[in-house]
Amino acid sequence: VQLQASGGGLVQGGDFLRLSCTASGRSFGTYAVGWFRQAPGKEREFVAAISWTGRTTTYANSVKGRFTISRDNAKNTVYLQMNSLKPEDTAVYYCAASAILTPPRTENAYGGWGQGTQVTVSS
Repeated sequence: VQLQASGGGLVQGGDFLRLSCTASGRSFGTYAVGWFRQAPGKEREFVAAISWTGRTTTYANSVKGRFTISRDNAKNTVYLQMNSLKPEDTAVYYCAASAILTPPRTENAYGGWGQGTQVTVSS
C-alpha cells in the first residue's frame, strides 16, 4: 500500500494543523499507520502511530500532549492533529504503514512511504 501525506503549511508558533494520510489504490486494511518527520539536516524520527483498530496509539515524548493521532477506516484516512506547534516541529512529515499488530516506533518496521508534507512553524 502506498500512502500520501497532506495538510502541511506555514503557521505561527502556538497554532495548529491537521495532517491527513490516505492510501492510494487500496484500503489501509489491517495496517498500523505511523507518522514520522524529518527536519533539515537531521534523520527521520518517529512522531506517532496507531493500530489498525485505532485502540492503541503511541507518541514520541516531544509531541505527547500536543499531537493526537486518529483514524477513520471508513474514509481510509489517518489524521495527525497537531496543536501548540513549536518552531522545532518544523519538518517534512511522512506517513507509512506496518503489518505489525502493536504499532511500532521504528522506521524499518514501516513501508509504503510516499511524498511527505512540509510543516513550517515560525517563531
